[in-house]
Amino acid sequence: MQTVYERRAVTADEITSDAITADYRILQRRRGHRYSLDDLATAWEAVCLKPTAERYLDLGCGIGSVLLMVSWKLAEARAFGIEALALSADLARRSIAINGIGDRVSVIDGDLRDVVRSWSGGRCQLVTGTPPYLPKTDALASPDPQRAAARIELRGGVEDYLAAAAAVVSPDGRVVVCADARKPERVIAGAEDAGLVPLRRRDIVPRLSAPPLLSVWVLAPSGNGPLEHLTLLVRGADGEQTPAARAMRRCFGL
Repeated sequence: MQTVYERRAVTADEITSDAITADYRILQRRRGHRYSLDDLATAWEAVCLKPTAERYLDLGCGIGSVLLMVSWKLAEARAFGIEALALSADLARRSIAINGIGDRVSVIDGDLRDVVRSWSGGRCQLVTGTPPYLPKTDALASPDPQRAAARIELRGGVEDYLAAAAAVVSPDGRVVVCADARKPERVIAGAEDAGLVPLRRRDIVPRLSAPPLLSVWVLAPSGNGPLEHLTLLVRGADGEQTPAARAMRRCFGL
């Protein structure tokens, strides 16, 4: 059930329909949370890792950005999203409906920490998550419910996402999460607590000479060997997108 504030946010704000893949569109509030680079990088890493996954889960799916991109690429997969904010879950469902994929893609209402405790969707070969990065004590929350939930750890951070992923990922599956590049120790510690093994960290650098703000991590239920550490530069010295950044978009037909 939407709160009064959430209903006002929807009625007072324009909803846009934007291309998110070659032929999927996403509905999003013009002045609300909108899909961004962290969603694209996470979805791209995920589909490159598990292009034949049959069962897929996106934790804290929000308006469905990663869920839609991955579902477009994994056209035969049964896909699930979990979302606690009614405002965002409603938009995700509407996007699923307009793209005609409601027979295989669905959104479950609830806090991901609670939903996975009674998970009945089967083990997933692929699990993704783009958790908020800022602890509640570190930042002032936006009065907009979507923006606040996207930035502030109102219902937990990357550690909670990793614990939830570990509960549903298959033995041969992979977990892909986006996290604050400035605090890799949180992912390392969260993975250890959840029983997951970090395999790869890819820092996403927005422009030349700028520090990375986010990292996309690949984890598995088991593994050994050193952690692979990669970097992806989005814009070069000329300000234009690099070939690697353009390749991410081309992966989804854009």
